[in-house]
Amino acid sequence: MSFILLGILNSQAAAAVAAVAGYVAGGSDGSDVDTVDKFAFPSDSRSTLATGLSSSRISLAGFSNPNVAGYVAGGESGGSKVSTVDKFAFPADSRTTLGTGLSVARWQVAAFSNPSVAGYVLGGQNGSVESTVDKFAFPADSRTTLGTGLSVARRRPSGFANPTVAGYAAGGKSSSDFSTVDKFAFPSDSRTTLGTGLSNSRNGSGEFADPNVAGYILGGESGTSPVDTVDKFAFPSDARTTLGTGLSTARDFLAGFSNPGVAGYATGGILSNDNLVATVDKFAFPTDTRSSTTSLSSARSFLSGFQDA
Repeated sequence: MSFILLGILNSQAAAAVAAVAGYVAGGSDGSDVDTVDKFAFPSDSRSTLATGLSSSRISLAGFSNPNVAGYVAGGESGGSKVSTVDKFAFPADSRTTLGTGLSVARWQVAAFSNPSVAGYVLGGQNGSVESTVDKFAFPADSRTTLGTGLSVARRRPSGFANPTVAGYAAGGKSSSDFSTVDKFAFPSDSRTTLGTGLSNSRNGSGEFADPNVAGYILGGESGTSPVDTVDKFAFPSDARTTLGTGLSTARDFLAGFSNPGVAGYATGGILSNDNLVATVDKFAFPTDTRSSTTSLSSARSFLSGFQDA
């Protein structure tokens, strides 16, 4: 019995140590930036990586393979769409750029990952709006493209995942906003569409997830207005509720990351008066109570988030 107890305690300690930091990459502070901010758990103290993205860019997507690496994919740099995928190795945060990028250069993309298995990059736009879903297999980072893409081609969707179970692509925009939430079951990547979508049609939302508990969609643009809405999809039923306390300010084109079992974070964005914010809202699990924490190094939008956790 003592050996079993010791094993349980060691597993819990390993899980606690594994929660290292959240990262916010790229975006626009009036011009494109290559900045990568790092928020150390549990203090939320912020530093900025000495080596940022390989190019300054906006409307990109982040995903991660915890304890191994974080990835930042696609975007627009200086007015040109890119297929670039940068990889930040944990714990050093050293950056390399994958030899194989996205199958199509595009921006306004989203992402999710199945840790130790693969990362996925969803939708976006180049000349046209895309339904493409690219899959990067861990640890080789080899890329394939799913035979079944999004149910509707769209830009500015949001992605979150319940590891080992499924990844989700929520909302987005083509000629109009969508409330659609697609679900990709792991490991087959077969796609279904939830009967209950977002509480309102919108694009440019942030996202985070508390694995085995729930996924969250944060703010975004509905029509031409930013919203403060936070929708929560409970795992495994995918039942949707809307938090009584939303974001501290209505905003769009923000990003999120999470410290599983502890808190989710909503970072940056644009207000209705077009002002940029450096705000980071923190939602404590499991109550979802909201507080403010250390801000971004600069106010910016069209950014991406990932975590080593």
